[in-house]
Amino acid sequence: MKILFIASVSIITRDPTVSSRLFIDTLGLPLRQDKGSDYIFSEKIEGSKHFGLWPLSDAAQACFGRKEWPADRPIPQASVEFEVEDAESVASAATELESKGYVLLHGSRTEPWQQTIARLQTPEGAIIGISYASSLHNDVSRLIMTASL
Repeated sequence: MKILFIASVSIITRDPTVSSRLFIDTLGLPLRQDKGSDYIFSEKIEGSKHFGLWPLSDAAQACFGRKEWPADRPIPQASVEFEVEDAESVASAATELESKGYVLLHGSRTEPWQQTIARLQTPEGAIIGISYASSLHNDVSRLIMTASL
C-alpha cells in the first residue's frame, strides 16, 4: 500500500462542547460546526488537511452502525486517516491489512460525503483509516500543476 499523506486527524470526544472550549476558546483554532451536526472541524489550519472533534457516538455510528461504542473495544481517543491514490487502493489496502492479521472495524466503503474508507483500531484504541477523498486530490493536483509551471 502506498500512503500519500495524512488526510485527517480528529480528537474523539464524548462531549464536543466541552472539548471545543480548549480547541476554539483557548487555542483559538478556526473550527466550525455544520448545522445539524455535533462534528466540529477545520480545513484551514496550516499544516493539516483536516482537523476535527469527532463525537464518540458519531465514531461508533461510522464504524459499527450504531450510536454506542461496543463495550468489548477500547474507547478511542483519536482518529488518523491516511490517504491513498484512489478508491480501489482503499480496497487493496483493506485486503492487505487483513492478510497481515489486522481485524478491520469495517472494510472499504464509500461514505455519503464521497470518501472511500476502511477502518481498523490499534491496540492503544486509536482509529486508523485508509481513505480516498477525490476533493483532496484535486487540491494536490492543482498544487503539482502550479509548482511545475
